[in-house]
Amino acid sequence: MVMRDLEFLVLGSGTSAGIPAIGCDCEVCHSEDPRDKRLRTSAAIRFTDAQDQPRTILIDASPDLRQQVLRAGIDRCDAILFTHNHVDHTFGLDEVRRFNITMQSPIEIYAERHTLDHLERVYRHIFQRDRNVNDSFVATLVAHQLEPGRTLDLFGLQVEPIRLLHGRLPILGFRFGTDATSPHLPLAWCTDVSSIPPESWTRLTGLQTLFLDMLRERHHPTHFNLDQAIKAARTIDAGQTWFIHMAHEIGHAATEATLPEGIRLAWDGLRLASDGAEPTLDPPGEAARTPSC
Repeated sequence: MVMRDLEFLVLGSGTSAGIPAIGCDCEVCHSEDPRDKRLRTSAAIRFTDAQDQPRTILIDASPDLRQQVLRAGIDRCDAILFTHNHVDHTFGLDEVRRFNITMQSPIEIYAERHTLDHLERVYRHIFQRDRNVNDSFVATLVAHQLEPGRTLDLFGLQVEPIRLLHGRLPILGFRFGTDATSPHLPLAWCTDVSSIPPESWTRLTGLQTLFLDMLRERHHPTHFNLDQAIKAARTIDAGQTWFIHMAHEIGHAATEATLPEGIRLAWDGLRLASDGAEPTLDPPGEAARTPSC
């Protein structure tokens, strides 16, 4: 038996402020299109492993994690892959303690050393539990250090960390899968990107699916803008490219109408399933009804 029933879920597709942004009166922040309501960028992969065990892997732990997993119906978390140490990708980590209760087991977390150092500093109550005044309800985590190019096997799913640059900050993208166990594999998740180092382009070849950072039309020092993201997507030439980490300058319907064939905007609740079904807003409209806090 091999891994089966794989699905990839976009839990959030928005930039660090979320959409709608607090105190903003712009057209997108007041849009009725549910695809314009964006929680902070993160994702989940769900599948059944070769031992017939359900598995869920999170990519980052956004500040909206509780809301995101409740909406998606996620009731377990076997592992978390962290792209980098910024607040909008790590400040939901405290929420995973509920998964420890439901699964009665620890959660494996994977990150580069500088990201692990950040997590251990911010979440000292988790990583130095013995120093807490009270033995309170905290997550149980097992930390593992990642290195670009060193592939790991998570419950039968091959995961390769890929070096990317977020301004001057080295971060990670992830390439998933090495075979055709799903029509969407191999798949790469590349958020918060402003440039791709020369050695990483070859790790992004032969993709069926690419999720790629695209913040807005104007230039930004630490993210691809629209033109840069389109250029990178054309160079990588995946079967399907989805843009993520979008700001409120990007209106979904208007922007997507201008994109080249094979490139689309992701949305909160986007689900790519191993049965090859057409992606839908799943559940319909629900991804957008509760603004990010």
